[in-house]
Amino acid sequence: MKSLSFEGQRVLLGRLEKGEDILNGLTEFCILNGVRVGSVQAIGAVQRGGVGYYDQAATTYRETRFEEGMEIASLVGNISQKEGEVFLHCHVILADAEGHCFGGHLLEGNVAFACEFVVTALDGPVPERTFDEATGLMLW
Repeated sequence: MKSLSFEGQRVLLGRLEKGEDILNGLTEFCILNGVRVGSVQAIGAVQRGGVGYYDQAATTYRETRFEEGMEIASLVGNISQKEGEVFLHCHVILADAEGHCFGGHLLEGNVAFACEFVVTALDGPVPERTFDEATGLMLW
């Protein structure tokens, strides 16, 4: 088990504009506000988007894309560093008009219809993602 300890936190609220890419917008918000480690939560809706699934046997991501509007039933993630840059690792649950839900990694290309979010910035060590041989993933 690996763990880190933090002494303080700062909470920021934000909203993305209609048409913004959610993952890119959240990352930009963190960079502009000096957030290098923390967590993110969001709700809202996408005009189109998709989720990713990590195929453990093939050690690759599979993508499922949607061209219709969907609700963001939940979006959660963490903020760390990868190759020296701010990196958000987020999961999302998208719900269609019938209430069917699709979940997985938040991919680029999830275009906001509306997106309100909370970022909790932590004071302390910034986790750096490195390649993990056991999983084939970049983990901190």
